Amino acid sequence: MSDPEYLVGPDDVESQVFDWGVLKWLSTPAVTGGERFSAGIVKLEPGRGHERHTHPDSDEILYVVRGEGEQEVADETFDVEAGDLVFVPEGVEHGTVNTDWEPLLLLAVYAPPGPEEVLGDLPECEIVPPGEIPTTDRGRSDGGNDPAASEGDE
Repeated sequence: MSDPEYLVGPDDVESQVFDWGVLKWLSTPAVTGGERFSAGIVKLEPGRGHERHTHPDSDEILYVVRGEGEQEVADETFDVEAGDLVFVPEGVEHGTVNTDWEPLLLLAVYAPPGPEEVLGDLPECEIVPPGEIPTTDRGRSDGGNDPAASEGDE
């Protein structure tokens, strides 16, 4: 962790990589010791999104830092853009899709913390260690530069 111990940067934490984007949890009980909430940055790639899901025991807020998208909460679907904040009560089904050409960047907060650990345990999640650059290119952290990986793709 960066010095002072109250400052956490993106290189200080691991990345959770999915085919739709990357999450970096900058505040969790394990990272900061704070037990009341977790907070992290979510980067959704252009045209990508994640399946509708719920967090049974945590409220969530999503603050749109950059980009544009479509947000579903319960039975409602609406457009979101930089500066918008979405509140998702515990147990309510929701999902986000990036509808823009650039990455959609969100600040996600869970209260209480916990869903970030569930995400990291999913089989489709690749954990990239702190300080390494995460990419969503085939879920690889090396940018997909392994020539053997592209054999037979033609």
